[in-house]
Amino acid sequence: MKPTLLILAAGMASRYGSMKQIDGFGPNGETIIDYSIYDAINAGFGKVVFIIKEEFVNEFKAIFEPKLAGRIETEYVFQNFDLKQFGIEEEIYREKPWGTAHAILSGRNVIKEPFCVINADDYYGYDAFKKMVDFLTTEVTDSNYSIIGYEIGKTLSEFGAVSRGVCQVDESGNLKEIVERTKVYPKDGNIFYEENGEEFPLAYETPVSMNFWGFTPAVFKITEELFRKFAEANKDKPKAEFFIPLIGENLVKSNTATFKVVPTSNKWFGVTYKEDKPYVQDSIDQLVKNGTYPEKLWN
Repeated sequence: MKPTLLILAAGMASRYGSMKQIDGFGPNGETIIDYSIYDAINAGFGKVVFIIKEEFVNEFKAIFEPKLAGRIETEYVFQNFDLKQFGIEEEIYREKPWGTAHAILSGRNVIKEPFCVINADDYYGYDAFKKMVDFLTTEVTDSNYSIIGYEIGKTLSEFGAVSRGVCQVDESGNLKEIVERTKVYPKDGNIFYEENGEEFPLAYETPVSMNFWGFTPAVFKITEELFRKFAEANKDKPKAEFFIPLIGENLVKSNTATFKVVPTSNKWFGVTYKEDKPYVQDSIDQLVKNGTYPEKLWN
């Protein structure tokens, strides 16, 4: 059974200022999602599941169905604020969605095979998709998951701080610890993260998560249990987010599962800020010119 690609596309894009998930960046208006799905199909994925807000389902279908029909199976699932589906009766006020780990629970009823999770607004490159397919078809188990590790120096924006899951890896190539650093930035030729008003350096090659994770469906039950605890603990914190690295941290520290950190030397790029758009367009233009992608992606 071919693995499934789960795309996180329900974010509010507050820093970008519009729906960057469906913004055009390629020579014919292709979205970043288009390039991810193109690479995923060529790497061997068999289904794509979009996590979106329900009010945008017709817009997403209008954009992607004509391109993907006959190429790959598609599903659309919705991230929302309904907590009763998780057995939480209390109403909890939120200013924004609960976060990426909460989002993947939206796919629990349609994914029955090994799968990976990616962001809609990140360009990952074919190498990452191929390595993930290889892992999901030969190595993955309910207690052996994976994460694609990017060099942090190849993942930054020139226009502001970004969030990165900073990884510590053991001698076997497995994840020891992952910490979500919510303010990482380049400065004077070096890389820093800020915490409690203090700056701390990071080496250029430090492996980081760009939210490219490989799982089996067994992770859904674990995630649901963790989310119920998280929601209770953070019911008075309307901006608290339940990130995917929290799943990884829990499973590693409890010795419930290992995460193989699969390295890639690919350069990541994405759109955190509106100012990132010209750079992303230029990067895709170069990939078209060097033959990585055809000018018309979906001929």
